[in-house]
Amino acid sequence: MKKKGIINAEISSVLSYMGHTDRIAVADCGLPIPDETHRIDLAVRLGEPPFLSVLEALLDDMAVEEVLLAEEIKEQNPQLLEKIELLLLGKGVDTELIFVPHTEFKQKTKECKAVIRTGECTPYANIILQSACIF
Repeated sequence: MKKKGIINAEISSVLSYMGHTDRIAVADCGLPIPDETHRIDLAVRLGEPPFLSVLEALLDDMAVEEVLLAEEIKEQNPQLLEKIELLLLGKGVDTELIFVPHTEFKQKTKECKAVIRTGECTPYANIILQSACIF
């Protein structure tokens, strides 16, 4: 039995297969996920599990070199943006955040190895993480 890190088999598997520059997304329960993108659905009910909890677990198991967010989070959910920034800083992710329009963000999920759907129900609680090289 796994002793540390993410114990969800699907997430652990995707992370293990990811290489440098591959991407994974963490999403709220409302983000449309393209049919061609692997969906890891963790949502149990509204708010569970929360976006930040899943993001934190992912950051503990993954080296990140790039972070994408929807531009709209700045106006529509600045409290969450601040928490994301603090979490990234606390986990040692030292990269400039890239903001794109939400419509473009949704298109970029097609490039992700997987989208992890949480139970989060606050606006624009979505992020794409690009994998860094660990050596």
